Formats: sequence, structure tokens, C-alpha cells
Amino acid sequence: MVVEAIPDLVIETLTGSSLLPFLTELARLRITVFRDWPYLYEGDEAYERQYLATYAHSSSAAVIIARVGGDIIGASTCLSMQEASAAVRQPFRDRGLDVSRFFYFGESVLIPAFRGRGLGVAFFAAREGHAQAVSGADYTSFCAVQRPAEHPLKPPDAVTLDRFWRKRGYQRCPGLVCQMTWCDHGDAADSVHDLTFWMKSISGAALPVATD
Repeated sequence: MVVEAIPDLVIETLTGSSLLPFLTELARLRITVFRDWPYLYEGDEAYERQYLATYAHSSSAAVIIARVGGDIIGASTCLSMQEASAAVRQPFRDRGLDVSRFFYFGESVLIPAFRGRGLGVAFFAAREGHAQAVSGADYTSFCAVQRPAEHPLKPPDAVTLDRFWRKRGYQRCPGLVCQMTWCDHGDAADSVHDLTFWMKSISGAALPVATD
């Protein structure tokens, strides 16, 4: 799938200090998108800017941004698993996996009006290309939150992205799970959430964990 013709669309890969002018806008975009199902993330702009700044100070990281008319309408992040947070690395180390063989995809966020037009595919392609350009990683991996099917805030028309991810060549690793803490929208306190990893080989090496 190619990106649909969108007037004034610009997609670019930002690294290092080139990210710094965009931290506030990216922070607000993350909060806006992640407030919806399934993340239900309440969000804090100061925390988001601090989190995103880690990508600007990383030697391996990149943020792919999509802009229309100068406004950022989507973004996607990646960096070496060795530079990812301890919460992300720990499940791999617990399984005896060498984190240097993995490149971590942090998140993709896209304003709803621009979904289904090829930008998600472009984000994956750009991140995989970056991983191959700056590392010797064998695998790319990301994690997705798991919510119970009977969750009271689940929209009646909610669909998973499983099919989309599988079409990109990713496989779910049900035994590889990390935990992250955030405040759900409307809650008074933080809570712990399980996120399951998905994985793809970008070198031809066999996947080192069981998948479904």
C-alpha cells in the first residue's frame, strides 16, 4: 500500500537535536491519540516532553513525523532496545534474550482523520529502514496494551490492529509481556498495564521466541 495523495503532506525522519523544536507538539499529539481506546491514557504534557527528549539524546533513535500544512498529524518512534526503558528490556533479559539483537518501536500515533491512507505502512517502513541503517539488529519489536474484552470503556465498534501488524510481517509473542504504569482517563491514580510484544525478523534470522 502506498501513501494516499494528501495535499501538503511531508514525511521526514528526525534524529538528535533536530527533534527538539517539535517536543511540545509531539507531546500534545501523543496525549490526544492515546487518550482514546485502548490506551485510555490521561497524559501529562511535562512528562511527555521529558520522555520524548530521550529520543533526541539517543545515538540510535529516530522519530518519523508526518506534517500537513506545517502541523504534525502523525509520528512514530524507534531506538535500539539497549536504549529502551528498563520495563521494556526486562522481559527479554528474563528470557535470556540478547537485547542488542533487537530494535524497539516505541509507538505510532496518527490523528483519526488521516488513518487508513497508508501512513501507518510508511511509518513501519521508515523505522525498519532506520533500524537497518544504524544497527546490526536481527529483529524489530513493539508492544501493545492488553485490555479485557469486557472492559466498560471499550467502544462497540472497536477493532484490534492485529491484522494490520501481521500484514507488516509481525507475529505476536504471547509469552513476552512487559508492564507499564499510567493513569487511565478518568481515574484518580496510576495503574499497572500488561503489554504484549510483537516481533519481526529483519535479517532472516529465526524468531527466538514462540509466536501465535
